[in-house]
Amino acid sequence: MNRPSGMPDQPGPERSSFPSASAPSAESGTSAYRLPALLAALGERLPEDRTAALEDVLKRSSGPDDVRVRRFIAAQTAAGLAHQLAEITRIWRAEAPYVTGAGLALALATARTRPRPRPAQVVISGPMSASVPTRLTSSVVVDVIRSATTSLLISSFAAHGARGVVAEIGRAVDRGVSVDLLLEESTQAATAFTALPPRVRIFHRVGAKGVLHAKLIAADRHTALVGSANLTDRALSDNIELGVLLRDPRLVEPLIEHFRWLLTPENNVLRRV
Repeated sequence: MNRPSGMPDQPGPERSSFPSASAPSAESGTSAYRLPALLAALGERLPEDRTAALEDVLKRSSGPDDVRVRRFIAAQTAAGLAHQLAEITRIWRAEAPYVTGAGLALALATARTRPRPRPAQVVISGPMSASVPTRLTSSVVVDVIRSATTSLLISSFAAHGARGVVAEIGRAVDRGVSVDLLLEESTQAATAFTALPPRVRIFHRVGAKGVLHAKLIAADRHTALVGSANLTDRALSDNIELGVLLRDPRLVEPLIEHFRWLLTPENNVLRRV
């Protein structure tokens, strides 16, 4: 039987005007998910003020070929940034031309509201090699203490000397920072902090099943130095010591929660002196 003129030989699925999220883009040869990844990478690279400037340009643009977008790209002098922005507009054009500039600006603004994780950094005492980027323990300890605005949690097996560190803790107390010192009783570590005001809380371990051997300096809930160095002059400068500086709240907060649990009286792990 002859089919009516204009009818297809077989029924087919209804076509969508939007590209498939799982199918590669014919023009770019990449997944349609590439644009969000590129925007996320850009948000991590750009400082706050440059991200806000780009958002403003995007809000007023009609699409990836808008002259305002091209001018913004041409004005960038940071190494590789113009190329990175040009790649974003290319993928924008290929994968999501229906997304407005305001939509892209909103995506960037959303990413900007999230805390930016910062990579862990190696911290050492003793001789420094060129193998990895490092910082000296003595300077990092001071920086961490100075970064605290509400609380400092410090744990050390031994402590003596280190007058500069004790002075920094005192200055933190003066600006209203709450300080908890977790110290090993058998090493008489608390003696190093006798000059600090009474509102600094000192804790020792309960019982004799083991010692308090952890070395930690944590500022608020955003930064923590974890390593092998005690708060002694030699450990901070001359000994061969190793540590890691964490500045990602997602890693620091669980660490703080663990030590706060240790400090809870009903858990009978640490007692206040």
